[in-house]
Amino acid sequence: MNGHKIGRRMFLRNSTLAATGMALAGTKVFPVPPQEVKNRLPRWKGFNLLDLFSPNPPRNPDSNRTTEEDLKWMEDWGFDFVRIPMAYPRYLSFDRTRDIRKDEICNFDEKVLEEIDNLILMANRHNLHVSLNLHRGPGYCINAGFHEPFNLWKDREAQEAFYSHWTMWAERYKDIPAEKLSFDLLNEPAYIEDMNDQFARKGPVPGDIYRKIAKEASEAIWKPNPGRLVVADGNSGGSNVIPELADLNIAQSCRAYYPHYVSHFQASWVWKNPSDAPVPVWPGIIDGKKFGREQLEEFYKPWTDLVKKGVGVHCGEGGCYNKTPHPVFLAWFEDILDILKSNGIGIALWNFRGDFGILDSRRTDIAYTDWHGHKLDSKLLDLLKKY
Repeated sequence: MNGHKIGRRMFLRNSTLAATGMALAGTKVFPVPPQEVKNRLPRWKGFNLLDLFSPNPPRNPDSNRTTEEDLKWMEDWGFDFVRIPMAYPRYLSFDRTRDIRKDEICNFDEKVLEEIDNLILMANRHNLHVSLNLHRGPGYCINAGFHEPFNLWKDREAQEAFYSHWTMWAERYKDIPAEKLSFDLLNEPAYIEDMNDQFARKGPVPGDIYRKIAKEASEAIWKPNPGRLVVADGNSGGSNVIPELADLNIAQSCRAYYPHYVSHFQASWVWKNPSDAPVPVWPGIIDGKKFGREQLEEFYKPWTDLVKKGVGVHCGEGGCYNKTPHPVFLAWFEDILDILKSNGIGIALWNFRGDFGILDSRRTDIAYTDWHGHKLDSKLLDLLKKY
């Protein structure tokens, strides 16, 4: 992600999908509602599920575990998409008392893989399309916090390991229809000087390098699984369109975090000193800069232009940390949702339960609705359902 001292915070169910998939040069694309801009992807709406977000198993196994009840609520509320951002070490077997070695990068733990199988099948039972994503891939993550033994953008060893992981997933799930499962290659690519420093300088991955790795990873997927939809996250931490991929059979994924002043107010993983973060307003002036609907339209124009060029676009993540004043969040987010909907682009909220979510977000500035023992942000839910 881009921004001032920024490191990172850094799918109305569509019941016709299964019957009406179309071919896109070896991958699947999907039917489009005739009233909307013709995005080659459905306008999926849903949530990110954080079951496998952490590189290491949680101390409390139930802390981030998605339940059948969660998925039923999503279905009942009209959502049709979940994204599962995974840290690859989470499904490996190795000695976690030390840093992982290069020769352990593909030591897959069948027990954890079966947990992922079950999560995907459970989501599909509730008519939710699953986007399987490597939030941390061998040699890269937008966040530090796990020592990477190599660099995906520089080291061939890391690239081969990355392809091996996607080959494994492609072979494992080759019998799941494309209408139910897609692969999102890597979360929020950026070129980072030091992969193990949270606040190291970040910039865009050189286009030729991103193209090479995305193309080779997709080919590794399509060899055993030729019908699988593949998605690539935007460059520079998800913000920027990747023109170098536009001629490939790969959809692209944007973000709904701009500006970070609003979405990541006082987030400790973004601001070295959270107290330095300027108080957000919407619309208005933040840190001497003007922000409002006009600036959002400008930010998303490369993405809406990409849709018009025939490349499928989805917004894989978006939302707001719980420190941002709730009225500011809702005003900002409604502008984003309206722009995306107007261009046929769906979105997945980060997250379902947690500090960015509609349940148990731990805000101090709203009156929650009691929802089966959880604290429901009803205004946020109503806003998501509206768009």
